[in-house]
Amino acid sequence: MNQAKSNQNVSGMIFLFAVTYMISYITRINYGAIVSEMESATGSSKSLLSMALTGSFITYGTGQIISGICGDKISPKKMVSFGLIITVFMNLFIPICQNPFQMLAVWSINGFAQSFMWPPLVKITSAIFPGNAYKNAVTKISWGSSLGTILVYMLSPLLISVFSWKSVFLFSAAAGIVMIVIWNIFAFDTQTEETEKNTTSEGKSIFSPIIFLIMIAIILQGMLRDGITTWMPSYISETYNLSNEISIFTGIILPIFSILSFQLTTQIYTKKLKNPMTCAGFFFGLGAIFALCLSLVTGHSAGVSVFMSAALTGCMHGVNLILICMLPQFFQKTGKVSTISGILNSCTYIGSAISTYGIAVLSEQFGWSFTILVWLIVAVLGTIICLACSKKWSRYKI
Repeated sequence: MNQAKSNQNVSGMIFLFAVTYMISYITRINYGAIVSEMESATGSSKSLLSMALTGSFITYGTGQIISGICGDKISPKKMVSFGLIITVFMNLFIPICQNPFQMLAVWSINGFAQSFMWPPLVKITSAIFPGNAYKNAVTKISWGSSLGTILVYMLSPLLISVFSWKSVFLFSAAAGIVMIVIWNIFAFDTQTEETEKNTTSEGKSIFSPIIFLIMIAIILQGMLRDGITTWMPSYISETYNLSNEISIFTGIILPIFSILSFQLTTQIYTKKLKNPMTCAGFFFGLGAIFALCLSLVTGHSAGVSVFMSAALTGCMHGVNLILICMLPQFFQKTGKVSTISGILNSCTYIGSAISTYGIAVLSEQFGWSFTILVWLIVAVLGTIICLACSKKWSRYKI
C-alpha cells in the first residue's frame, strides 16, 4: 500500500484506526457504563435495563459475521462510515426512549451498526502491515478500546452530575459526528478483490475442530471481559454502599489495566510464548488466580476488589488480543482475513450477551459471592481449552 510506506503515514494510519476504534467504543459501551445510574433515574430494574445490552451484544455478534464476509468483498472504508452514521443516530434516540423495551430496540440496532467497524479495520491493517509489524500495529489500535473506555468512565460521572444520564449519549453522538468527518477525509481503502485459488483450497481450515474449540474459548473470555466491565460499578456500589458516580468512576482502572495487558501480552507472545494457544491459556490461568483472590476479598476491601476485578479483566483483554486480533493474520493467504475476524469476534459477543444478562440475574438471585465463583469456573474452563489446543495448533497450518 503506497500510501502507508513512509513512517509518517504508517504512524498516521495506526493513529487514525486507533481513534476510530476509540470512538466506536465510546458510542457502544456508554450504555453499560451508566446502567446503574439509569436504574436509579428511571426506576426500571437492572434486569430490564440489561436487556438492551444483551440485545446489542447479540446483534453485534451476528453483525460481525456479516461484516466480516462483506469486508472481504466491498469497501472497508464505506463499511466503517456506515457503522458510524447509524451509531450516531442510535445514541441520539436513546435519551428519548420511554421504556426499556424501546431502549432494547434502539440499542440492538446500535449493536449491528457497531459490527461494521472492527473486521474492516483488521482487513486494512493486515493488508498494509506484514509479519510482526501487524502484531505491533494491531496492539496499538487495540489501545483505542481502552482509551475510549477511560473517557466514558471518566466523563460520564461529570456529565451526570452537571446534567443527567441522557447527556452521556448526546456527547457520544457528537464525538461520532466528528469521527465521521475525519474518517472520510483521511482514511483510504485497501483492495477487496481476493484470489479464488487459495480460498477454495484452504476453505476447510477455517472451520476445523480446533477453530471450533477456539470459538468456545473466545465465548468464555467474552463472558468475563464484558460481563465484569459492565457490572463492576454495580458490584462495587452494592457491595460497599458507594454512590453510583463513584462506582462508575472506579471503572477507569479497568481500561488502564487493559492497556498494560496489551503491552504485556504482545511482549510475551512475540518473545516467550509464541504459540498463541499457550499464551491465551497462560492469561486465562492468570485470570483464574485473580478471580479466586477476588472471591476471597469480596466484602472486605473496596480497593482490593477493584484491583482484582481490573486484573481479571486485563487478563481477558490479553486473551482477546491473542485470539481475536492476532489469529486472523494466520488466514491471510486464504483471502478470508475479514471473514475469520468477524466470525471469531462474534463469539466474544455471544459470551457478552450470556454474561450481561446472566450476571444481572445471578447477582440479584444469589448475590455477588456466588457470581464471582462462576467467574472463577469460567476462567478455569478457558485455561483447560486453550492449553488442550496448544499442541494441535503448533502443527496447524493455514
